[in-house]
Amino acid sequence: MRKPQSFRSVLIFGGAGFIGSNWARYLLEHTDAKVHIYDNVSRIGVRHNLQELQRIAGRSGRLQITIGDVRDSAMVQRAVRTATEVYHFAAQVAVTTSVSEPRLDFEVNVGGTFNILEAVRKSGRRPFLLFTSTNKVYGELNSHRLLAGSTRYSYADIRGIAENQPLDFHSPYGCSKGAADQYVHDYARIYGIPSVVFRMSCIAGPQQFGNEDQGWVAHFLYSALQASPIVVYGDGRQIRDVLCVEDLLRAFDAVRVSLNNTAGQIYNVGGGPENTVSLLELMEEIRQLTGRKLEYETCPMRPGDQLVYVTESAKLRRDTGWQPQVNLRQTLEQMYAWWKRNRELFAVTPAEERVPGTALEQVPGVAA
Repeated sequence: MRKPQSFRSVLIFGGAGFIGSNWARYLLEHTDAKVHIYDNVSRIGVRHNLQELQRIAGRSGRLQITIGDVRDSAMVQRAVRTATEVYHFAAQVAVTTSVSEPRLDFEVNVGGTFNILEAVRKSGRRPFLLFTSTNKVYGELNSHRLLAGSTRYSYADIRGIAENQPLDFHSPYGCSKGAADQYVHDYARIYGIPSVVFRMSCIAGPQQFGNEDQGWVAHFLYSALQASPIVVYGDGRQIRDVLCVEDLLRAFDAVRVSLNNTAGQIYNVGGGPENTVSLLELMEEIRQLTGRKLEYETCPMRPGDQLVYVTESAKLRRDTGWQPQVNLRQTLEQMYAWWKRNRELFAVTPAEERVPGTALEQVPGVAA
């Protein structure tokens, strides 16, 4: 049986983003792990996330920050050299961007993942590797019959999508993430790398800066709070299952400590049938929680959108005992509380956030 190593040197690609910074914070607050964040600081909110992590780490010497891009294979190889665990969250995340800039999408999602895998292989250390993929690898899911209600669609014949669902990449984003997750899966087979792939549904929680392309729960909530109208693509009855980021962090831990069962496996991860919500229903949840009504207009659905996606996580439950503990309402309450504590962050313009020089100036001591 393979056991987790006692000394943990944790490298997080995309570690300044929503999921990465939450994971880094958890590690700094609840473990003795050394944490190395590798990020190109190109996204909204990352400057704030890095400052928070530095505050938590203090003078402990446990936090290292490298400003870099996963497309730089030499830089990736240097970062991986001493890691005992590698978490790969760095990605181009928008279906719309993948349609308009497919080469960028390919180079980041496939090329970047390949660089990380090669660095892990060449290190000779066989570190644990976790890669976050997406439900978009399953395509439009037209093979499942749907029922149409007044506020939501639902599956007529299944509870959710399991790992035996045929792959149907459908969009450039689906192609790039699907190719990447197959590379990770195959490197486990061929080179004995103890890797795990998570095909994730909608993840939501504090420290998330959502927009209409990614992080739709946060986008809806913060738009309502700021009286900003949004666009709904479709009729609003589309369904997703929502998983609180807190539960996702527990899933990371669960697969790591259960490597005798999980190494080389692919898992669907989400809130499951108990945490499903449609776009229309989420707007009503937000109104009840905040007293703010979300204004919106409708447009036709976009390429690659799924009418319904609900996760079946029975395989992960069987192999690790993990299951979600935070429901949708509790997740929204956590996000609302975080927004109230940090509402000044939403006054920062995208241009101010995305200039790497600005981020570097605000994060003393990083490696660039």
